[in-house]
Amino acid sequence: MIYLDHAATTPISDKALEVYVNVSKHYFGNASSMHDGGSSAKQILEASAKTLASTINARPKDVFFTSGATEASFLAIYSLLNSLGDRSGHIITTPIEHSSIRNLFIKLKEEGYEVSEVPVNTFGEVDFEELKDLVREGTVLASIQHVNSEIGTIQNLEKIGAFLHKKSIMLHSDCVQSYGRIPIDIQKLNVDAISLSSHKIYGPKGCGAVWMNPKVDWKPVFPDSDNQKKFKPGTSDVPAIASFATAAKLITQQMDKEQQRIQQFREEILSELKKLEFEVVVEEHPSQKVPNILGLRFPGMEGQFFMLECSQSGLAISTGSACQVGSEKPNKTMTAIGKDEQEAREFVRLSFGKENQTEQIPQIIEKMSGILKRHFDKVNHQKNKEGMTT
Repeated sequence: MIYLDHAATTPISDKALEVYVNVSKHYFGNASSMHDGGSSAKQILEASAKTLASTINARPKDVFFTSGATEASFLAIYSLLNSLGDRSGHIITTPIEHSSIRNLFIKLKEEGYEVSEVPVNTFGEVDFEELKDLVREGTVLASIQHVNSEIGTIQNLEKIGAFLHKKSIMLHSDCVQSYGRIPIDIQKLNVDAISLSSHKIYGPKGCGAVWMNPKVDWKPVFPDSDNQKKFKPGTSDVPAIASFATAAKLITQQMDKEQQRIQQFREEILSELKKLEFEVVVEEHPSQKVPNILGLRFPGMEGQFFMLECSQSGLAISTGSACQVGSEKPNKTMTAIGKDEQEAREFVRLSFGKENQTEQIPQIIEKMSGILKRHFDKVNHQKNKEGMTT
């Protein structure tokens, strides 16, 4: 199988796996225990926080580990909102957020918050003027992703955050798709919390992290009488956290070189696709995009059907965010950028990673070309048949 779905998940790297096994075997103590076994685990936990913090220019004490990015976003947003006390208010998000954020905002709306969605343009970029118009006296928080998981558009968080902070509005950002692909410096982004995921960067599944802005008087979802700034309760998964930190260090150290390589891979595969006799539409921002995510449409072909045919041919692609796959509704990012229902259903996503090499491209193109030819030959045959009977 040629794996082209790295935005959904990545295989754990050899080094991260080695660390996971080693820590599991030899440093299995509870990091909260007072004996030597617990102290060793706590030291690994603190070293992991230091490593992760260094990759985003943060203090280790402001980094907290979670069971994944969904939990990270949930706890981060609620912890920020808890700083308001009993006061609710108006909150803002976008229509192209990951389903974990969209579902959380549905929950917040049910709890009494007024929710607005700031529209995006045809490239998936937040409409800044519309954002300014949405903000009012009661606006307290916005959650805006850094990179879209389906078409790879990068949002200008620095500009958005600067505006929101002038209005005393907190900003959370889902940085799952940006981390390890573009630089993240929380001293420049003007955010109050970010969410990260381990399994998107060749770390283990079931592990994530949050950075919380120390300038915000955030309050944890689960209060701890002994530690008012403990982000979440429970025993830390030290092996997974150490493995995550290892993966984080590796991907950020290699980021520039690897993303240049992936950019070249992207350009070559696109060049070959455009040589085919079939129309291909690239859904992307002309400049503000990550190279590892490539959104495509083949007009006249359902994305779900193309994905299944690719799977049978040994190609792993997707029809969008893994948490949205299987939904009967058309792709939300596509409809948000102005596509009609049919166009939205044509969408497929290729996302690239370490396993993808230029030697794979001829095989990828051959398989995709065969699928497209069989489909459109069948469609044309059916049209000719219907034309003969009328």
